[in-house]
Amino acid sequence: MGFTIYPAIDLLGGKCVRLLQGDYNKETVYSDSPFEMAKFFVEEGTEWIHLVDLDGAKIGKRVNVEHILKIAKELPVKVQVGGGIRSEEDVKDYLENGVSRVILGSAAISNRPFVEKMLSLYGEKIAIGIDAKDGYVSTEGWLQTSEVKAVELGKQLAKSGAETFIFTDIATDGMLSGPNVKAVKEMALETGKSVIASGGVSTIDDLKQLKELEAIGVAGAIVGKALYTKKIRLKEALVEVSQK
Repeated sequence: MGFTIYPAIDLLGGKCVRLLQGDYNKETVYSDSPFEMAKFFVEEGTEWIHLVDLDGAKIGKRVNVEHILKIAKELPVKVQVGGGIRSEEDVKDYLENGVSRVILGSAAISNRPFVEKMLSLYGEKIAIGIDAKDGYVSTEGWLQTSEVKAVELGKQLAKSGAETFIFTDIATDGMLSGPNVKAVKEMALETGKSVIASGGVSTIDDLKQLKELEAIGVAGAIVGKALYTKKIRLKEALVEVSQK
């Protein structure tokens, strides 16, 4: 199946930003043009880009659609997108306009029937985003923590047809402290599905450590801040880690 590196572009107010541990008051703007940033990642050799509509995640409806669809339609790259996707129309609009995979996160807690319907209709084109704080699922752009255990939600949704999970440990996100390998491994083993790790990746060694878990279902890693601060060079990481 291969191990995939997903460079991340988080959109807030039409700009490319990074938040520290999901805190909207701790943002760093890295580019005024998400499209130019995506273009750079494509030129470095990426096959996928991970896009998050942070405005959408916060208010519960899609906001940065124009920027997202421009990337999906105009660049030779596969795109997965999350944030503010709450209806079948949202999902359909993205998938019909060049997006390869739609990520459903908060809705997995707030509207389970919707998520299960999308899984039955679109199958592997739907990824489930599970963001965890101390093992429990966080929702609404990480502004709320539920009483649902991340692993339990993963197991339930795997039974409903989910094939891909994007697992974020909020404690590590944007901290460049290394990923929570133990939690990622547990999610892969418990669900028996593909898990993309997110949060904390700061070195090529972190990526190699995750790639070693490929056999149990760890299928990739999302890299954000480490690319923007140049702790990881994408071209080098793709050569060393991905099966090119």
